Amino acid sequence: MAGTEPGRRTGNIFFAFAPWIIFDVVASPSTWKYAALAALVASVVLNLGDIRRGRLKILEVTGIVFFAVLSVLALAVDRHDLIWLETYAQPLANGVIAVVALVSLAFDPFTAQYARETTPREYWDSPVFRHINVVLTAVWSAVFVVIAVLGVVAVHTEGSSDWLNWVIPVALLVLAVRFTERYPDQYAARHATERAAV
Repeated sequence: MAGTEPGRRTGNIFFAFAPWIIFDVVASPSTWKYAALAALVASVVLNLGDIRRGRLKILEVTGIVFFAVLSVLALAVDRHDLIWLETYAQPLANGVIAVVALVSLAFDPFTAQYARETTPREYWDSPVFRHINVVLTAVWSAVFVVIAVLGVVAVHTEGSSDWLNWVIPVALLVLAVRFTERYPDQYAARHATERAAV
């Protein structure tokens, strides 16, 4: 996920998704409170290095704030008043990631924050670096939009919740991971070939 230099990597982007995955796996109407607490702990522990350096990224900040808010609500608000949250916890979490990712496209694609960890500074402003991270961020945004919609549909559909909450989302995430691993090198190589041919 970088410019035209060799050794492009995805940085720690997959660790950034870990708390959200933990929440998705654990959350259900009866366990979402524990899922929120587990995801909050994971958000803090996995990002201790960035917290100490004062260099938190947008996805990390969103995770800490979102799961902290859920944990506070779980402790402070009567369960009867949180039925809507119990019902839509998973789609809500995925929707939040999707919105953050989409908003980041207008400023600094969130994947670029991770790409800079393994990319020399001289490539950060290159058109190739920018293009790669816009595409990757757009792909992840689309994946989480779809997963959020599937979660809402699952709430209102009987008999297909496993497909909508697990099978299809996992397949989409695997495809997104593979795309993230391969696309930067493929695009950079294609770009270099096109420039050489000019």
